[in-house]
Amino acid sequence: MSDLNIPDAPAIEGARHLHSGKVRDLYEIEQGAYAGQLLMVASDRISAFDHVLDTTIPDKGEILTRMSLWWFDQLTHLVPHHVLSTEVPASVRGRAVVCERLKMFPVECVARGYLAGSGLVDYAATGAVCGIALPPGRAAASRLPAPIVTPAPKAAVGDHDENVSYEAVAGQIGEADAGELRDLTMEVYAAAERIARERGIILADTKLEFGRRSDGVTVLADEVLTPDSSRFWPADDWRPGRPQPSYDKQIVRNWLLSPESGWDKAGGDAPPPLPDAVVERTRARYVEAYELLTGETW
Repeated sequence: MSDLNIPDAPAIEGARHLHSGKVRDLYEIEQGAYAGQLLMVASDRISAFDHVLDTTIPDKGEILTRMSLWWFDQLTHLVPHHVLSTEVPASVRGRAVVCERLKMFPVECVARGYLAGSGLVDYAATGAVCGIALPPGRAAASRLPAPIVTPAPKAAVGDHDENVSYEAVAGQIGEADAGELRDLTMEVYAAAERIARERGIILADTKLEFGRRSDGVTVLADEVLTPDSSRFWPADDWRPGRPQPSYDKQIVRNWLLSPESGWDKAGGDAPPPLPDAVVERTRARYVEAYELLTGETW
């Protein structure tokens, strides 16, 4: 596991800190109508190559939160979501939600409509993605014959998620639950891909997480369909066979790998602070994705 160097989570009155990930801080609410439920706070932190950077991206946490809320509203006819309220303490207003305490499934559900990321690496090596055979000769960023679901057991913070076969997940959580998660993931991806395409954006792939209520209902949880959990490409610029411009932190990754940064990815040292120009361009890409998808002005 990498040393992510996650900053200490701020104290929030009436809430007890439980856990911090690369971007989000999770608290238990200790008093009031939602006592015992969770407060999920999206920070402005940004990670790259298994490091949480010292530099933050202004407004990122609020952008991610507002985008997730917008998507939850679009998808509520398919699957219930975990958000109970957006009435949160003033110190985290706009970038936090009160959400249900669920029994989370120990798997991340990745839907892929295009050949990219770890799916492309897997295909280049084996001709398949997570055991799903694909036609030979597919170019990078090409559209798949049909969307696929490639699950990954949840890894510890800082470790890599590893794609596995559907059969492996069924063996872990049971055939019935695995089938339900697969079907829900496909339904959510199909709806979101159509909505994004109508707005000039390709949803190449996305990662979803689900939990179960005490009454047995399966619920869409965590964040959903943000640039941190999804691969968004401008539809007008889509050209298979080459890297695609994207609405995410690729700007940060590119700079860190450039001679300008002076950083050696394999050296073990933490990445250097990001220049103001990289921060501004990254923030602009998050804002652009938000505005294009939601139709709202930031």
